[in-house]
Amino acid sequence: MKARFTLDGSNALEERLEELCTRARDKVLAIIPSGDLEALVLGGGYGRGEGGVLRTGSGEQPYNDMEFYALLRGSEFLTQRRVCDRIHHAAEELTALADIDVEFKLLALRKIERSPVTMFYYDLISGHRMVQGDDAWLARCQHHRSAHRIPLHEATRLLMNRCSGLLFAQERLARADFRPEDGDFVGRNLAKAKLAFGDVILAMRGQYHSSCRERYKRLRKLEPEPSLPSFSSLLPLHEQGVEFKLHPVRDQRNIAPFNAELKFLKEIGRELWLYLESKRLARAFDSIALYCHDPHSKCPETTPLKNRLINLRTFGPSCVLDSRYPRERLLRALPVLLWDEALSPSQLSLIQQQLRSSSADFMGLVRAYEAIWRIYN
Repeated sequence: MKARFTLDGSNALEERLEELCTRARDKVLAIIPSGDLEALVLGGGYGRGEGGVLRTGSGEQPYNDMEFYALLRGSEFLTQRRVCDRIHHAAEELTALADIDVEFKLLALRKIERSPVTMFYYDLISGHRMVQGDDAWLARCQHHRSAHRIPLHEATRLLMNRCSGLLFAQERLARADFRPEDGDFVGRNLAKAKLAFGDVILAMRGQYHSSCRERYKRLRKLEPEPSLPSFSSLLPLHEQGVEFKLHPVRDQRNIAPFNAELKFLKEIGRELWLYLESKRLARAFDSIALYCHDPHSKCPETTPLKNRLINLRTFGPSCVLDSRYPRERLLRALPVLLWDEALSPSQLSLIQQQLRSSSADFMGLVRAYEAIWRIYN
């Protein structure tokens, strides 16, 4: 029996997604020489058979992005330089055809084989759909299947990204012209946060899984965490997040109910953030201010010398002596932007320094944050 893209989507939707995979394969094979391509795989929800089914008046539609990964035998850098423009153009063509975002990403197999376990590699190796080639390469990447080896800083990265989604939702809700597409954006990011809060706990306990349905089952069996008062809220939120992932809706509520739900999720996120970071960094953080102003590294797993080179490349010569990984700027700025309602002069100075921005208003600071987040999320 052929693997499905969705849990319960119609045959018409499944056929549409199959056709997109065929078109994606043909475009990649026309761009990347067969000798350089080990395999083409579809990741994300559709690659794991848990893609979203959007039910509309005109029938079922896809909702999630389609993320294709070209696994390369040779150099990722050299292949990227040769085919970057054509691959980007191919993705744009399929995006216009599919009416959802289609992405092509190049990954060198050698890099996957040698890399430490991450949540991204775990998800990709554990749940994907072969579009071109065979799965012989999987034998060389088995270490990524070990969920208990996912490090705590990966849980922090997940929480940072989903709380960033809450920040971007807050910025949309603050706009004077709140449009229907903004409602869809806000609803989607609230749902992602609901799912992620439970996923963070699972990752902390070594029980993360690539299937969102299996994660919900595992979360139901966990013993409560006494030092996390909001633990009892995580299960119903996770259930809502799973339902949205499988059966998304375009949320068109008014601003008031959005703001009420956002406020509730922000409080749970703040508590979970301090709980996780206290565990990860082995330092007690009783408040957001203590966390953000603590002088110790927020990314101790990184290498100072390599960080200086990354900072030079990203921010220029003025940051060549900065030995901290750029994601630390996000980890220090996000909590203040998201959880401190009124910025004191010292907090504003901290954020401006971390984001390398002179903006003093919320909208401008969020834009500065997003610019760095898009590179180091």
